[in-house]
Amino acid sequence: MKVRELMTTNVSTAGVDTPIDQVAKQMRDLDVGCIPVCDQNKNALGIVTDRDIVIRSVSQGNTRVNAGDVMSSNLVYATPEMHAHEAAEIMAKHQIRRLPVVENGRIVGILAIGDLATVNIYVNEAGDALSDISKPSTTKM
Repeated sequence: MKVRELMTTNVSTAGVDTPIDQVAKQMRDLDVGCIPVCDQNKNALGIVTDRDIVIRSVSQGNTRVNAGDVMSSNLVYATPEMHAHEAAEIMAKHQIRRLPVVENGRIVGILAIGDLATVNIYVNEAGDALSDISKPSTTKM
C-alpha cells in the first residue's frame, strides 16, 4: 500500500513568521501534534512539533518566538508514492510519530503512526515502529 492511500491530506500549515502561540492554538484546535512550516507556495521548510514548542520555547521562558525560531528544519519526510513499509521504517529510524508527505517540494499530507495501525496489514509494522520510536535516544539536543 502506498503512503498516498493512508495519509491525511487536509494539512494545516504555518509560515516561518507565525507566532508560536498561534501555532500551538492550531495544534489544539485541530487536535494534532505537529504543524508543517511552509513558504507561501506550500514548499516545505520544516515542522513544529509539540515537543519543539516545549523544548525550544516554553522551557526557555521565551514564548514570544515564531515558528521559524523553533521548527525542526532538517525535515524527514515521505513521498506519496512511497510504500507504507518504507515510511514505517523511516519513522522508526528517526524516532518520529508523524511524517510529512512531500511531493515536488510541497507538503501534500501527513502520515501518522496511527494511520499505519488502522490498516490490518500494517499493525505489526506500526507496533514495531512505535517500539523503536519510544526507545530512549542516545543523542542530546
